[in-house]
Amino acid sequence: MSEKRAVIKVREIRKTYQMGKTKVHALQGVDFTVLQGELVAIMGASGSGKSTLMNIIGGLDYPTSGSYVLDDIEISKLGKNDLADIRNQKIGFVFQGFNLLARTSALENTELPLLYDRSNRIKKHREAARRSLERVGLGDRADHHPNELSGGQQQRVAIARALVTNPALVLADEPTGNLDSRTTVEVMKLFQELNDEGVTIILVTHEDEVARYAKRIVELRDGKIIRDVPQEPDSAADDLAELVARGADDPTIEELETADAD
Repeated sequence: MSEKRAVIKVREIRKTYQMGKTKVHALQGVDFTVLQGELVAIMGASGSGKSTLMNIIGGLDYPTSGSYVLDDIEISKLGKNDLADIRNQKIGFVFQGFNLLARTSALENTELPLLYDRSNRIKKHREAARRSLERVGLGDRADHHPNELSGGQQQRVAIARALVTNPALVLADEPTGNLDSRTTVEVMKLFQELNDEGVTIILVTHEDEVARYAKRIVELRDGKIIRDVPQEPDSAADDLAELVARGADDPTIEELETADAD
């Protein structure tokens, strides 16, 4: 069996902010590796440094010092334009607030990253976007706008958009923060299914209920990793089946409103 390659390698990453006369050390020598096919939860309380680390992993900010390699590319040394290309081609982002364009269909929202891909690696944008929507179970909702979709469906569109470029890494920031309990389990079930297909996923979360579905926990405190352990993840599919068995499959207010809109 061949050894899995490293998708990201973070070595002695430090990030210092100057606030007036005070230096704030947001990250203090963070060091870890994520292998292809891992599902990792990065955890930490407010002020732990997890948001700063997420921004660096996502190519949204530069470290003060240290090395960050994504898919064999040294990210911390790139210029802004090259870094923007890496964000577009190598990282699929999923946010708490979905970040969908309101006047744009699910298909067009999913297609959007391909329009900004200067490499033009993927030629047939619409076909790729449609396949990505089908992958998350929304092929029949391609023409719907966000206000015609439930919160869970909107997050599925956001996940389809993250997948459409075939990125090396999917980076999800509090992806269930705006969802009810049942929909949270549905979305985590989808993440687990995608991970089983080989998609490398990092979840940034403060919720134990979300982190328990990951295969590994990386926890930060005061800018340092205090815990980095593998775990046997809970099955979101089993949890969802249990919720349904308990009668928790009644339609939410969101879904009733969506049905009325239809």
